[in-house]
Amino acid sequence: MPTDPTALLNATPLQQEDSRERSRHLSERTMSGAPHVAGYQMLKRLGEGAYGAVWLARENKTGKQVAIKCYTHRRGLDWSLLSREVEKLALLYTSRNIVRLQDVGWQNDPPYYVMEYLENGSLASLLADGPMPTEEAIRVIKSVCQALVHAHGRGVLHCDLKPANVLMDSDFEPRLCDFGQSRLSTEQNPALGTLFYMAPEQADLTAVPDARWDVYALGALLYHLLVGRPPFRTSENETKLQNASSLEERLKVYQQIVRESPRPTEHLEVRGVDRRLADIIDRCLLINSERRYANAQAVLDVLYIRDRQRRMRPLVALGGIGPALQLIAMFFVMTNLMSSAVESTEENLRERAIETDVMSANIVARSVDRELQARMAELVAVASDRLLRSAIETSLDRGWSDREQFQQMLDNEKSHIDESRRKQLLELDTSWFFCDAKGFQRWREPLDTAIIDGNFKHRDYFHGQNREYPADNVPSDLGPIRSNHISLPYKSAATNLNVVALTTPVWDAEGKKVLGVLGRTTSLGQLLSQHEVSIRGAEEAHRMIALIDRRNWKLLDHSGLEDPRVLRELTADEFQKLHVDDEMVPRIKSAEEEEKSRRGMTDDEDEQVKILLTDYRDPLSAIHEDLFGGEWLAAFCPVGKTGWTAVVQERTASVLAPVYEMQRELVRYAWFGLSVGGVVVAGLWYFVLRAINERGMRHWSRPKVTDKPASDRTDLASNRTHTDGATK
Repeated sequence: MPTDPTALLNATPLQQEDSRERSRHLSERTMSGAPHVAGYQMLKRLGEGAYGAVWLARENKTGKQVAIKCYTHRRGLDWSLLSREVEKLALLYTSRNIVRLQDVGWQNDPPYYVMEYLENGSLASLLADGPMPTEEAIRVIKSVCQALVHAHGRGVLHCDLKPANVLMDSDFEPRLCDFGQSRLSTEQNPALGTLFYMAPEQADLTAVPDARWDVYALGALLYHLLVGRPPFRTSENETKLQNASSLEERLKVYQQIVRESPRPTEHLEVRGVDRRLADIIDRCLLINSERRYANAQAVLDVLYIRDRQRRMRPLVALGGIGPALQLIAMFFVMTNLMSSAVESTEENLRERAIETDVMSANIVARSVDRELQARMAELVAVASDRLLRSAIETSLDRGWSDREQFQQMLDNEKSHIDESRRKQLLELDTSWFFCDAKGFQRWREPLDTAIIDGNFKHRDYFHGQNREYPADNVPSDLGPIRSNHISLPYKSAATNLNVVALTTPVWDAEGKKVLGVLGRTTSLGQLLSQHEVSIRGAEEAHRMIALIDRRNWKLLDHSGLEDPRVLRELTADEFQKLHVDDEMVPRIKSAEEEEKSRRGMTDDEDEQVKILLTDYRDPLSAIHEDLFGGEWLAAFCPVGKTGWTAVVQERTASVLAPVYEMQRELVRYAWFGLSVGGVVVAGLWYFVLRAINERGMRHWSRPKVTDKPASDRTDLASNRTHTDGATK
């Protein structure tokens, strides 16, 4: 038997045009009984095709079961079909993935050939129960690929790959069979395969066999294994093909279906079909044959590459996830360390700021208390002067018609005190005044004729009840103070400024009757102005000092009142309404009780304690939220026994600004380090994966089984043939 492909071509006669119609007619007749084959006992018919039947037989000598394919129409058919299939099987005898030829009976009637029997039937019978699992389908297609690789390597193109032509052995390993439509790679004769498995360019009676036909059929077969039917096979398309009146028309309709129908996508929805497998199927089924894989070897290579990559996926994942987890762990460790460092630094800054604020509040409270005591002492000394007392009594006896003497005495005393304060660079009083026992103001310096002799019995500085009465609704039994008193802040009728008055009673010679009230007023701003530069420092916008009256929690003074933006929006009446937030008051009292408890003080002790809040709300935030809103660190210190509290407050965000800046820097460095680490890991794995892919891709571009050069081809159009596969 010739083994050279060219010799095989010359030795295989071609079926002539006059025998085609006779062959078709004879193919419609079936064999009525079992044929006789010497040395074999026919058991049963396994199947019947257009040109013959396959029988299960037992070899008489060995008892081994075999399959015998008999050509049942010897007188109506050239033996080219038998010789083609037998010679191809003989060439491929050594492949374990192809059904093996065991014997041939050329002279028998009918002629036959014997091949090994595979008891598990064809792949088509298995697919009758539905599609295969993805991994099983890939296993089957790999074996079919290996069979085609062996065939292509021997110069044989199958040209009719389909489930019925793949048999399963006892281990359910696929074995390729039925090479009746096969061609040598050097042949020019067309070979029509089975519809829906056949490449579109193969459906042409003038087509030249190409290894890419088998590649397309591989894609269609794999698609069928996964989906349960080949691509493009629908009831509508089958109807179109059945309505074709001739073979040529049917082939044209088939080409139109494949080329114009939407791209098959059902395999994308199959569980286990990943992107790489879908790409392999799609490339096998490309309409443009030049873009398909060159041959079965290329398909097998990419399937093995996919397997290798899937096997390496856990390692790749471990290699990627491991460093990623390490980076994440490092990031969390760094974050925890950073958070710990930030919290520690934040706590240290808070404590340092609080210590500074407490110290500053204490300084302010003591300074204000000393200032008030000094002013009160001067006032008491003047009120205790017996000559002044005598002059007041004289004016009182005369109905205040003659008051020049006591006014002169008070003018002199004030002038003397003012001069002393100027020498000490201290702030001067806003005014001095004297009210008689009925509340009428009998003297004032500087003089204001609009209010002199007016009644101010309703003022707190007169009656000392820590409240202001309406001028037209004063209790009749309201009398003057009987001890030194610091008044509630009020709006001065003379200056329209918010002032506070220090007042002391002037007693008669026997000390039993109050002749009147002597007082001095000062604007609230004066009490804090001498401390602002030293306490507030350079960060004037962030540290504030204030005075609060604990008797009604009203704001007495605030360094923020000097801001022009506040002055533009704050009226005197609005200032009178400013007070510590109602939610802050109980917290301040609670902090005070805790501090007393810590120091072992009893509730009835008069001494007030220094306290602090870390989330204090500034009363001026009600006027200007942008300037005074947010949380403040605030230290509170009582101003002697005045009932006032000095407050030194510092914006929390400003105190912790260095911490926040440090935190931002650390976060930036952490993200930078994580990003660099991620980029390095990703870069390393990019090159590793690229190297892995390139190792497998080196075989993709193997040259296909080459056809005979165009210059050497002979125009064989006159003797082109088609076989029974064209109508399948």
